[in-house]
Amino acid sequence: MHTPAPGDLLPLKTEVLWLLLSLTGGSRHGYALMQDVAERSAGAVRIQTGALYRFLHRMQEDGLVAEAERPADESDERRRYYAITDFGRRVAAAELERMRGLLHEGLEHGLISEGGAS
Repeated sequence: MHTPAPGDLLPLKTEVLWLLLSLTGGSRHGYALMQDVAERSAGAVRIQTGALYRFLHRMQEDGLVAEAERPADESDERRRYYAITDFGRRVAAAELERMRGLLHEGLEHGLISEGGAS
């Protein structure tokens, strides 16, 4: 079986990149992920519960995240925790580099300025 390179999974869906960014701060359960993404994106990205678990399932299949151990102080046994994998970090970094290239092109062509949209 072919082991994918980080670039093989690009471009990432916006929600997937936000979930990976959220998990760089440590493992989280689903509801905490939804809250963190909404907060970090200033409300621009809101992931509904059903979509969240579809994203997480696919991200697990792709090796971007793995189920993590539940913290000792977590009393709700139904909660599943997720952590970003090393491969997930490499994919997120590759996506951000791809986006940096797009940003550079936008600046070069005058579509945006250093301070924001033109």
